[in-house]
Amino acid sequence: MSILKQNEKMQSVISYTLPKLYTGKKGNDWYVAFNAFSPVDGKMKIKRIKLNHIEKKSERRKYAADLIYRLSNELRRGWNPWIFSEGDGKEYATFEDVCNRYLEYITKMHEEKIYEKETYVGYLSYLRNMRMYNNSLQVPITYIYQFNTEFVSDFLEHIWIDRKNSAQTRDNYLTFLRVFSSFLVQKRYLKTKPTDGITNIKHKVNHKKFRKVISTEHLVMIREHLERTNKHFLLACYILHYCCIRPKEMTFLRIGDFSLKNKTVTIYEDYSKNNNAAVITVNIKILKLMLDLNIFSYPSSYYLFSTGFHPGKSQRDPKIFRDYWLPHVRKKLNLPDWYQFYSLKDTGITAMMRSRIDTLSVRDQARHSSILITDTYTPHDLQECNEVLAKFDSVF
Repeated sequence: MSILKQNEKMQSVISYTLPKLYTGKKGNDWYVAFNAFSPVDGKMKIKRIKLNHIEKKSERRKYAADLIYRLSNELRRGWNPWIFSEGDGKEYATFEDVCNRYLEYITKMHEEKIYEKETYVGYLSYLRNMRMYNNSLQVPITYIYQFNTEFVSDFLEHIWIDRKNSAQTRDNYLTFLRVFSSFLVQKRYLKTKPTDGITNIKHKVNHKKFRKVISTEHLVMIREHLERTNKHFLLACYILHYCCIRPKEMTFLRIGDFSLKNKTVTIYEDYSKNNNAAVITVNIKILKLMLDLNIFSYPSSYYLFSTGFHPGKSQRDPKIFRDYWLPHVRKKLNLPDWYQFYSLKDTGITAMMRSRIDTLSVRDQARHSSILITDTYTPHDLQECNEVLAKFDSVF
């Protein structure tokens, strides 16, 4: 092919008309349009980018002017929508508009109880910090197509290095970015996920969970301290330790869920972590404390842990437990940082195993899905002989 014909062919590929704003005959059909040569069809084709999703007309004009300027520059540099893009113009939605749309999406997911509150609050935080990071850049991204692998990688580096967060926190952000990227692809803002190829720093494979249990000495300190200062919070600690009922589940407990006669408490499937209802054995120590606090004198419909950890009509957020634990227990008693409120559950399961309670009973009390999970709590110092097994006999 001659140089002249090559130039003619190249010229046809990059041929275009400058984009313009159109508002329709009645001013109700706004879009930016331009023509560009389609190599597949061998002719010029019109490309439309609709603007009706922007409510205010003044904002539409501002958006259109910016879009026309950017498209014109891209076309002059040789960009062709029929070669490099098969989208419908959504890639030119602004980053802020898409973030607002995603905010509406996750809010709806939370309202429909598809997202747990913890997940929803976490995503809100990640989204807010991502937008703040973009606004802090010398040249922030404007359009969603600019949300690419480079942006994601730089943002994760900012989280891990600039903000000095842990590798785990950095990986948590990556998980959010993967979900956000999937949303963008699903809604046709992007063709591929910018997070593809970016890996976690921490690889949690084939390792046994390391648990920090609370020492016997410290357990006594905690009990004696709370007996003097807050018996209602001590009750919460007992329920976590002896019943293995998780903090979120504890916020749903009502007085009527307890059976003093049967020494049990019912966990309903609506708020159970594994979505299964269960009847849990209640330790006598818990029942005695409940009687001492006159818990059963309150209406059966009252939540066990409401304002001030007292029974009441209003349900509280699970964070009330850890918010009280940190300043009023751990710091007050100068306990190690790794003693979390949830450590009481791990310590309780470990104590049951150490007391030679059979694994199946412990599994059922903790509502583990498998004995393998319960076995992770088995203390390493249980090396002595089990006399029951030593004297076991059969017909064999």
